Amino acid sequence: MKVFVTGVGGQLGHDVMNELNKRGYEAIGSDVVELVSAYPYVQLDITDSEAVGKAITEVNPDVVIHCAAWTAVDMAEDDDKVEKVRAINAGGTKNIAEVCKKLDCKMVYISTDYVFDGQGTEPWQPDCKDYKPLNVYGQTKLEGELAVSQTLDKYFIVRIAWVFGLNGKNFIKTMLNVGKTHDTVRVVNDQIGTPTYTYDLARLLVDMIETDKYGYYHATNEGGYISWYDFTKEIYRQAGYTTKVIPVTTEEYGLSKAARPFNSRLDKSKLVEAGFKPLPTWQDALSRYLEEIEY
Repeated sequence: MKVFVTGVGGQLGHDVMNELNKRGYEAIGSDVVELVSAYPYVQLDITDSEAVGKAITEVNPDVVIHCAAWTAVDMAEDDDKVEKVRAINAGGTKNIAEVCKKLDCKMVYISTDYVFDGQGTEPWQPDCKDYKPLNVYGQTKLEGELAVSQTLDKYFIVRIAWVFGLNGKNFIKTMLNVGKTHDTVRVVNDQIGTPTYTYDLARLLVDMIETDKYGYYHATNEGGYISWYDFTKEIYRQAGYTTKVIPVTTEEYGLSKAARPFNSRLDKSKLVEAGFKPLPTWQDALSRYLEEIEY
């Protein structure tokens, strides 16, 4: 099986390439910047439809795993960035979906809990169509979802949340750095979800492309729903930090530029129903992750 992966400079794309190679598949990576890669690599701007058509057609893959996205949530709200964010998350995704249709290959699109309004306490179902994104990032990722589902039949749309991996910035790295220099930290306790370790997610995505069980899925680690406050406490506990964590509401913490969902609970039962192996618990994922990084 030959697989084309976008966004390999990011946390997830990096791990997907490693997983594909581990299983002996032919993997070709791409990103908007020039990268020194151990694997075959194409520099590609996904907003350029002609370049996308040429690059993917030349590779002629069986599957495209589309990890590239604009993910800077607050910066996406800047008036001078909205057009660019939409061009990447919606337009770029449409460009890829159209080539997949021509080549009749499978496509995996990585989406987010931000396509929902984050209200209530009920976990979001993968086939729920009650979309009400709170911010530009969520809206443009939803437009990407629709571009895929309206163009293709052979697709996996996989929504994830609270992502962390080796390659790049994330919440864990931030909290470890803050914990080194502060005796106390304030962390919100009214936003609820579950973390997703890209190493574990990459394994699941490759499991998925080995099947034709297409559709919408939710994928985060197991281990229960928690707040960012709970997550921080466990990060410090496992890391051996004595930093005190003080719970605050989102309102008390101070509003970020982009509105954040309070309810990021994603129902993952469809994964098991389809015969896929769930991700390990987030507590276990955190433990393995801390062994991998220097802090």
